[in-house]
Amino acid sequence: MPRRRTLLLGALAGGVVPLVLPAGADAIDQDPETELAMRYAPVVRLVDQDEICGPGEPYIPTDVDAILDQDTVSLRGPWTENDLVKIGPTADDLAAGLYEYHLDFPGDPLSPGCDYERWAHRVTAGTDPTVYAHVATEDDQLALQYWFFYPFNDYNNKHEGDWESIQLNFDASTAAEALEQDPVEVGYSQHEGGERADWGDEKLEIVDDTHPVVHVAAGSHANYYDEDLFLGRSAEQGVGCDDARGPTHDVDPVVQVIPSDPDAAVEQYPWVAFEGRWGERQEAFYNGPTGPSQKGMWSRPISTSEDRWRGAAYAVPAGGVLGTGATGFFCGGVEAGSDALRALLTEPTRVLLVLGVVLGLLALAVARTTWRPTTPLRLAHRRAWGQTYAAAGRMYFAHPLLFLGIGLLAIPISFLVAALHSVAFRAGAIAGIDPSGESGGVRASLGVGLGALLTFLGIALVHAAVARAVTEIDAGREIGVVQAFRLAVDRPRPLFGAVAVAAVIVGALSVSLLLLPVALLVALRWALIVPVAELEPSTATAALRRSGSLVMRQPVKIAWLVVVTVFIAVATGPVIGTMLILASDAPLEIINIVAGVTYAILIPFTGLTTTYAYYDTLVRERLGDRAAPEELPAEA
Repeated sequence: MPRRRTLLLGALAGGVVPLVLPAGADAIDQDPETELAMRYAPVVRLVDQDEICGPGEPYIPTDVDAILDQDTVSLRGPWTENDLVKIGPTADDLAAGLYEYHLDFPGDPLSPGCDYERWAHRVTAGTDPTVYAHVATEDDQLALQYWFFYPFNDYNNKHEGDWESIQLNFDASTAAEALEQDPVEVGYSQHEGGERADWGDEKLEIVDDTHPVVHVAAGSHANYYDEDLFLGRSAEQGVGCDDARGPTHDVDPVVQVIPSDPDAAVEQYPWVAFEGRWGERQEAFYNGPTGPSQKGMWSRPISTSEDRWRGAAYAVPAGGVLGTGATGFFCGGVEAGSDALRALLTEPTRVLLVLGVVLGLLALAVARTTWRPTTPLRLAHRRAWGQTYAAAGRMYFAHPLLFLGIGLLAIPISFLVAALHSVAFRAGAIAGIDPSGESGGVRASLGVGLGALLTFLGIALVHAAVARAVTEIDAGREIGVVQAFRLAVDRPRPLFGAVAVAAVIVGALSVSLLLLPVALLVALRWALIVPVAELEPSTATAALRRSGSLVMRQPVKIAWLVVVTVFIAVATGPVIGTMLILASDAPLEIINIVAGVTYAILIPFTGLTTTYAYYDTLVRERLGDRAAPEELPAEA
């Protein structure tokens, strides 16, 4: 049976249009608005959710009647937070307008957990996915709108209730005229804005000649033309990343047609007149949304679309310098920032207390450490962590071309990592492995794991070249970039063997949140394996043991100088990229390159601090508690 006929029968079964299809009939007389709505009913593509409360999209486009007249829903007034008006409000209750009233669902939108998902499954059980069609005209042009309601918006701006829409524009003044032509353009809502496409545009997928495919981002319900990870950097685009990537499944919603005549619309759908919020009242962007009739698109569809629709959405590049670099960091960073903001709103005292303690400890550490003298030579000397940073900085700026040249090696390695990510996430079936489902997930995981291993090996090679270079400089010998790398790989098996073992073990432990603290402790024990493997005769396993022995002499200092410094260096580029994303319209690929180059500049500095930390610990091991001289000769 063709999709349009299926949708028509579904709509009739839903009781919207009280028509009966005669036995054996191939067609049925409908009013033009209903026929138009059925002809272009969208196919909704939702991200799969394999288990309840797991990743994916748990909500369907919901029949509003499923949440009305429910004793778990309340109607509240605008006077105070808890001014209960009625439990289980009906559509007729909402017809009074009720400006600034709001519906309240069971749960806390700032700390939702799985409450809304379980509740939505309960109240929508036995109902069909539903979309509301509405025809509106402006300046002799007609717009066909489809409105989707979701019980909860599980995005960075979490809130109860969520209204989204798509719109088809026609060069026609009536529905009857529109039936004689194709739409001119289509617009999909995305947060406060939308994205347009010409009818027949390559990016617009159409099923059975008339039904546009809508890719719904998991959680936010923003509508897209493709399966991808999309980045938004403004209120209209949404700040953060919308994930519409597969695997997905299609939903053919029942179409309910809201008449274009306002009186008839309110008579058949009294809730259309509701002027309040379809969700709990909260601060700022956590507030529940208003309904369709309160949107500018409802009454001014053409002018509003001209103002708000843009030509494209921005997919996060599959790769770039250091993988996805700034864009990947931006996605996670905005989500983490949103979580922190919600925590600040719900538990301000605890959050401010923790922040104050962290800043206080940092200020105390900066004030109590020793920064001078900062002589960068005489490596074998005990230094406070402030002196270590100062010495590393002076060494870097005394030989900038050398260390910049060493750091640039990170760029080709990062492009190789990006290529692996691209193959893992975007390629078709390889060697008989389906890119979707479990096998595709395994392949993607292998690609990510191999990319992470290459990244660690790249950092290790840069650190090794830095260690050999600074050692040669300390001995008074000339050294260049090529020679530094030649020295770094003169005994490759201890270096790469130790780093590979460490990367695999730490990576495996990091997969489990429960074992993450163990992974961090193991990473700390092996923080000095590069200088040990380079500057001491050892095997790979001996380098791992030796690193653990040295680190345990001053674990806090090593953690700060090596682990934290490497983390800061790796994160600085993406942080700069994130600021560029928010403050500029620069292409995302260029922003990723800026982030990657920043990373390449900073990684040699982390190699210097690691080398100085190694020598500091080595001297302490050999000299014990013997007092340090006032001058800075080589102590050992």
